[in-house]
Amino acid sequence: MLHFSLESFVKTFSYIGIFAMIFAESGLLVGILLPGDSLLFVSGFLASQHILNLPLLILIVFVAAVVGDNTGYHLGKRFGPAIFNRPESRFFNRRMVEKSQKFYKKHGRKTIILSRFTPFVRTLAPLLAGVGEMDYRLFFTYNLIGAGLWAIGVSVLGYFLGRAIPNVDHYLLPAVAVVVVISLLPSAYGLWRETRTLK
Repeated sequence: MLHFSLESFVKTFSYIGIFAMIFAESGLLVGILLPGDSLLFVSGFLASQHILNLPLLILIVFVAAVVGDNTGYHLGKRFGPAIFNRPESRFFNRRMVEKSQKFYKKHGRKTIILSRFTPFVRTLAPLLAGVGEMDYRLFFTYNLIGAGLWAIGVSVLGYFLGRAIPNVDHYLLPAVAVVVVISLLPSAYGLWRETRTLK
């Protein structure tokens, strides 16, 4: 079960494991399926049980998210041109670079913040920001804001539910499921809008 595996993971690897998972999910494509939101929620819950320290947890998550996103940005900027300048490729081509540049010029600020709360997009957004050559100072500034809001918001939610609800560990799996569903709503809404525009 998800919450048992995450709970065991955090108890076994502690802050190092949390940092590694958040970094991988934020900056490396291999981390696209990692459960960042669930991990933060469960870690916040464990902080309420005095297994972790909440301020230290938030700091670890914040640093991992910022460093991860910056890694993704620089990977996209460094390797993006070589990948996307293939004229024979259907998906990875110059047109995609131009679209990314236009998109991040217009929506880059809010995208970097909101993507932090959206699974899958959280991993892709910094890479595409690098590919699209978003101004790095802007990227870094809004990366700090998004990482801070995410690290505090989800961790504190898990912490306070752990403190407020008696025997909350009995309800941890449904609570994690709710967090996952809520975090997927922006992606679902965006997909729904895209499908409507194609009709």
